[in-house]
Amino acid sequence: MKILVVEDEVELADLIVQSLTKEYFVVEAVNDFYSALDKINNYLYDCILLDIGLPGGSGIEVLEYLRDNAKSENVIIISAKDSLEDKIMGLNLGADDYLTKPFHLAELNARVKAVLRRKELDGKQRLEFGDVSMDLEERKVYVDAYALELNRKEFDILRYFLFNKNRLVSKMSLAEHVWGDNIDQADNLDFVYYQIKNLRKKLKAVDAGIEIESVYGTGYRVKEL
Repeated sequence: MKILVVEDEVELADLIVQSLTKEYFVVEAVNDFYSALDKINNYLYDCILLDIGLPGGSGIEVLEYLRDNAKSENVIIISAKDSLEDKIMGLNLGADDYLTKPFHLAELNARVKAVLRRKELDGKQRLEFGDVSMDLEERKVYVDAYALELNRKEFDILRYFLFNKNRLVSKMSLAEHVWGDNIDQADNLDFVYYQIKNLRKKLKAVDAGIEIESVYGTGYRVKEL
């Protein structure tokens, strides 16, 4: 899962990035209004942590931009402002939660996970497709009752596929969600192919009822056999 942190306090932004990275999220951070718009225009995120007070603009304007451009990213406002008016305005513009500074990083992590579960999984902790079940909290994958051993990137790739089951996923979109935005500067994406190759072998070895199909020149699709 990929998260964008929009926070002008650089030290706080760094702490948030470190904390969420330990929870196995892919995290990007920007510190001003225009950098936030640039990221939102060019990349997709599962969740945006958004400060209200930003150099060059405001978090409220970012929310308005997301709404006006039909962007569906989950948004948690993180702000030093604790007024009821600000909270109502943010929630009315489409924010999913509002957390007032100062806050504990553990609470922020919990809020992020809760928003993602609520919006993407209807509150569930598991992704299921065919005979494959993924426990997102424990980061475990089962094929029927068999525990499938995956490395971190294999797990993240499979998670992205299961969130997009039966949909065509471009190689670049997959790479950005698993490795981060700067991956678009890589000379090639061969490393994506090798991770998927290993994941396919592991799924096939346990006769999993799903497969990762290559779509020539475009990307991949996960489907049931």
